[in-house]
Amino acid sequence: MTPPESRLDSTPGPEMPDSGDRSATDTDSASEPDAEATTNRTEATAGSAPEIDGTQHPPARRRRWPTWRRDLAVYGFFLLAALWVTSQIWINPAGRVAALYSSDPAQVQYFLAHSVRVVLHGEFPFFTEQLNYPDGVNLMANTAILALGIPMVPVTLLFGPAVSFAVLVTLGLAGTASAWYYVISRHLVSAPVAAIVGGWFCGFSPAMLSHANWHPNIISQFLLPFIVWRVMVMTRSTRPIRDGVVLALLVAYQAFINEEILLFTAMACGVFLVAVLAQQPGRWRTAWRPLAVSVAVCAVVAGALLAFPLYVQFAGPQAYHGLSDAVQDYGNDLAAFFTPGSPTIGGNERANAGLAPNYSEENAFFGWGLVVLVVAIVVWLRREVLVRAFAFTGLFFAVLSLGERISYWDRDLLWGPWDLLVKAPLLDAVVPTRFGMITSVFVGLLLAVAVDRAKKLETVDRRAVRGVTVAALAIALVPIVPMPLKVTSRPPVPKFITSGQWRPYVAEDQTLVAVPIPAMGATHSMRWAAAVNLDFKIPGGYFLAPRNGNTGDPGRFGGRPQGLEGILDDVATTGHTPTLSEQQRRRSLDELRHWNAAILVLPLRQHHVEPLRETVEQLLGPGRKESDVWVWDVRPLTSRKA
Repeated sequence: MTPPESRLDSTPGPEMPDSGDRSATDTDSASEPDAEATTNRTEATAGSAPEIDGTQHPPARRRRWPTWRRDLAVYGFFLLAALWVTSQIWINPAGRVAALYSSDPAQVQYFLAHSVRVVLHGEFPFFTEQLNYPDGVNLMANTAILALGIPMVPVTLLFGPAVSFAVLVTLGLAGTASAWYYVISRHLVSAPVAAIVGGWFCGFSPAMLSHANWHPNIISQFLLPFIVWRVMVMTRSTRPIRDGVVLALLVAYQAFINEEILLFTAMACGVFLVAVLAQQPGRWRTAWRPLAVSVAVCAVVAGALLAFPLYVQFAGPQAYHGLSDAVQDYGNDLAAFFTPGSPTIGGNERANAGLAPNYSEENAFFGWGLVVLVVAIVVWLRREVLVRAFAFTGLFFAVLSLGERISYWDRDLLWGPWDLLVKAPLLDAVVPTRFGMITSVFVGLLLAVAVDRAKKLETVDRRAVRGVTVAALAIALVPIVPMPLKVTSRPPVPKFITSGQWRPYVAEDQTLVAVPIPAMGATHSMRWAAAVNLDFKIPGGYFLAPRNGNTGDPGRFGGRPQGLEGILDDVATTGHTPTLSEQQRRRSLDELRHWNAAILVLPLRQHHVEPLRETVEQLLGPGRKESDVWVWDVRPLTSRKA
């Protein structure tokens, strides 16, 4: 954000003036109840009223809103925008989900229910056996969002995890935009409209909209502006120990929202500071000492707070080292930077196919208008150290976001710089396309600076400047104005689950096995468990775990491969009933015993329900219809005593 030593070029850098405050002199004179002051105020209220001799007073000076009122109005505007974006979800939070890739919302809702168990039952927060039983899931190595889920416990208890999910998405967008507006308005620009433009883009960029339907942990970036601000303050700090402690608390909390975004923030601050110091190396003489002390204090305090959670993440049960090759290769296509995002007014899902790994990872998609405007801003303000540093940092991460192979319209051109970094510690767990989100932030900062500078131009006609500024912003931003997120209906949680009819069957150490088996593409049973506060265990599920269940191996989505899972997944996909071999039957029964299964449950409304029922009956015989599900009681087959 701010370069070392100043907001722009002075120490410590002036704060934005409060347009609603008056000086002590003004206050004192305003408090004097003399007749002349009363008369003047009356005439000012009436406008330019004429005196007896026919002369007129100049028009009364227009009073501006106090800063706090303006801030509340801006926050309210951002909240309304977020409600507009999430409006289709709010119509029926429990019955609607993202039109594509419904697995991520189900996973988030499961983790929200886990936070309830942490608060109400004192359950261990960093690992659970309720999912992927008996291996369990390392929640520190997944996005368990404890820093969001625990504050949302009252909402989750009262209204359910689906409502909590909708609240988090809404507040994630509005909160991020509001936080950037606040920091930009106090520490970067003086024109409120410039801060509004910058905050808007940082909170509602195409990349943020892309993640909103699936990843509330990624769009909840409301701490990042304050982390960046504190890092910049540390370069000129007179109280480095205090500043290091404050930063450590922010870092520790962000780690329980999303560690990947925290890593991105640290990298962005580092690259930005290098870009500033490369232009003004003299700053280093005054910045290095307070920065070194503050960073050391931050490392000690944050390290103490996060030592055990990080130990569980990297060395605990079901820890994995590095993501699968498929995810590590996720990169932006060059053409993605010049195309509007799918969730925007100018977006086109079909046209965008192939430009991003999937619709939840459209991490660029600025459109031609915005790209041209940003280039024009950098050329116009190229003499400013701050602008050059912003531009370099944004471009640096835009290049990294292209991944291991640079492509244009889905055609490979050459290798990318990310190929040199993909195996580095910590970076091997990064999804490279998401570096585009860092570029989005710096685009927002450049927009804010440009609007602020345009407001201060005094050598040309103000009306002309205002017209050009508005026109340029309209051409660049209107095509990427956010539209309501697309959703589709999803099946309700079966009454067999919500009514508690399952409870007589399933003991504490047994599992309820949904048909098809819980996996990345079959997450409805995770919603079932979330609906009853995870009171029953389930095998499999959607999460990150080491391959083959071996702690320390590279990560994969889901637990160790299972034969029965594959069989039922094929049936659910194709609707074809296979003829099972004796070997498949024996292996499937062994897997049920390994899971200590109590019952298998198949909803009557499940897609391809009849082929699935026929397949399960080849293993277990006829099922029994109860309420709105088919049930197979397998306790006699799987009992530990059998």
